[in-house]
Amino acid sequence: MVQAPMDTDDFQPFEIIDGDYDGGMVLLADHAMNRLPARYGDLGLPEDAFRRHIAFDIGIEGLTRRLADILNVPAVLGCFSRLLIDPNRGEDDPTLIMKISDGAIVSGNHPITQEEWDFRLTTYHRPYHRAVEQTISRASASGRAPLVLSLHSFTPFWRETPRPWHAGVLWDTDDRVVVPLIEQLRLPGDIVVGDNEPYDGALKGDTMYRHCMIPGIPHTLLEVRQDLIGDEQGIEDWAQRLAPIFTTLNADPTLHEYKIFPSRTGPYPA
Repeated sequence: MVQAPMDTDDFQPFEIIDGDYDGGMVLLADHAMNRLPARYGDLGLPEDAFRRHIAFDIGIEGLTRRLADILNVPAVLGCFSRLLIDPNRGEDDPTLIMKISDGAIVSGNHPITQEEWDFRLTTYHRPYHRAVEQTISRASASGRAPLVLSLHSFTPFWRETPRPWHAGVLWDTDDRVVVPLIEQLRLPGDIVVGDNEPYDGALKGDTMYRHCMIPGIPHTLLEVRQDLIGDEQGIEDWAQRLAPIFTTLNADPTLHEYKIFPSRTGPYPA
């Protein structure tokens, strides 16, 4: 396990779980944790806000750790709450630092000076992305593209409307991983799997765009409904469901080739 450099509060913005870097797979968990550096207190929010989806992806830290252990693959975990700064947003995304999140006013984020905005980018957001870049690079040392799988969770309701999916596969235009993953997830017939549901996977500047779409690395983002992985048993059940599927995907040589696809968000930066 590689720990990140610490800021003035001894806060670690990322964690790297070591694994077999020659194995061809990397796991990412942008929103694994709900932690804040001590300097920010609670950002003006009540304690229960940090048990909600607005702060982190419930169950994903445990699921990522369990899959990394079963598969013996490296993983990168974000160690700060998305309420501080969202690692799955581009640096110029207006939702990078939220003033209001799902109705909760984040007073610690507004007003915010340019100096503070830049400090959060430099101290938390960029170190996380450097860790992702370095981990993918290390897994690419053989010359093969690694298979990159980003894990997230979503709420069972949007406002008061139930979401029917148990899991969702999000993507832009590179469908190399998407098609077999959805097929394998649906094969047992016991879960509903969304294709670019409950969100659209094309987001300019996000983690998959930055580290996979631009260099042409096979990838996808998998969302699991948070109530299904909200305890240890749920995490274990989903780890056992996903591990053999990920192993099958990783054994496909076509999912270790570099190929650049155009993005639905527009041209890549020059």
